[in-house]
Amino acid sequence: MAKIAIIYYSSTGKNHQLALAVEEGARSVGAETRVRKVRELAPDSAIDTRPDWRAHVEATKHLPEAELADLEWADGFVFGTPTRFGLPAAQLKQFLDQTGGLWAQGKLQDKPVSVFGGASNQHGGQESTLLVLNNVFYHWGAIIVPTGYTDPTLRVAGGNPYGVSFTDPKSEPLPVETIEAARYLGKRIARFAEVLSQGRNALSGKSA
Repeated sequence: MAKIAIIYYSSTGKNHQLALAVEEGARSVGAETRVRKVRELAPDSAIDTRPDWRAHVEATKHLPEAELADLEWADGFVFGTPTRFGLPAAQLKQFLDQTGGLWAQGKLQDKPVSVFGGASNQHGGQESTLLVLNNVFYHWGAIIVPTGYTDPTLRVAGGNPYGVSFTDPKSEPLPVETIEAARYLGKRIARFAEVLSQGRNALSGKSA
């Protein structure tokens, strides 16, 4: 059984919705999952300028925050973030910046990873954000698993080959097509994680 860590930042809840959909997909093919939000860094004065931001903070305050131990535990990862000027949110980047110790020990390499995210408008940086996020995983030596055009749900959801993405529908829920694409992403990463973890275990047993 593959173990998948789904780690994300969400200010108003859309990326939280996708994280849960990714988890559904991974579990549907037998994976064990951990969904973890990263720590909020914004001050209350900023959060309170947007009622939907404050509401999401309050609604998810019971959820566990991501720890480095979640990465060490996992056989594969999925990371999610909103776009901030074409870059990942600082909250997620701050978490990733703490992974140097695990990286130096080789505990992040050879594990599959994929990404999701969104922006407030159609050309607001979804693709550049996901591409930039992948730069971290090159350094880890992780195996980047893009969505590509490997399933019809991805084209219906917008056809981003780098990862699942969305244009924020503001007060409306995310489209069903986007949720389905995220479920597919969960299945895809879980299958890769299962195969790769079995391979690592076989090699480890052979060398022992």
